[in-house]
Amino acid sequence: MDKKLTLSLDERVIEAAKLYAKSNKTSLSKLIESYLNSLSGKTKPSEITPLVESLSGVISIDDNFDEKEEYTRFLIEKYK
Repeated sequence: MDKKLTLSLDERVIEAAKLYAKSNKTSLSKLIESYLNSLSGKTKPSEITPLVESLSGVISIDDNFDEKEEYTRFLIEKYK
C-alpha cells in the first residue's frame, strides 16, 4: 500500500532529481523508493524495459567465446 511522505530538501536538489528521473523515464517517487530500498537491502529485481527486451537476442555469441581474450586482442591492436 502506498502512503504519502513529505520531505524538506534543497530546491536545487529537487530540481536535479526531477531532471534525472525524467531523463531515466521514471517518477521521482519511484526513484526515491528504489534508493531507499537499496539502503535497506530489500531491492526488487529491475524491470526489463521494452527497449532492452527488443534488443534481447540480437547478438549471438559462440559458447567458446572468451571475452577476456578478445578484449586483450582488441587492446593489443588498438595500441600497436
